[in-house]
Amino acid sequence: MFAALTDPTRRALLEELVRAGPATVTDLARRLPVSRQAVAKHLGQLANAGLISSGEPAGRRHPYRLEPAPIHAAQVWLATLANRWDDRLTALERALNATDKNESRNNE
Repeated sequence: MFAALTDPTRRALLEELVRAGPATVTDLARRLPVSRQAVAKHLGQLANAGLISSGEPAGRRHPYRLEPAPIHAAQVWLATLANRWDDRLTALERALNATDKNESRNNE
């Protein structure tokens, strides 16, 4: 999933699906400065990553829609990771402050 999100075009496609809802390859190619073939390729990669899915076809139209579950799972994981870093950085800050206070006392 994270590898799929590294590409700015794929992020733009996801943003467009969030903004405007389900859309076909042709719809997305009209809205973005990307060829229809490139849109199809990027949508395939997003689908392989589980970030989008193809909705019910209406004739020859195959709308793609966002799948929020993987993004939500990533948000939860990243928040947990960020909290761990916050805890570690807070502990480091306390240790450094204690060291500074001890050095100040020793220099007096």
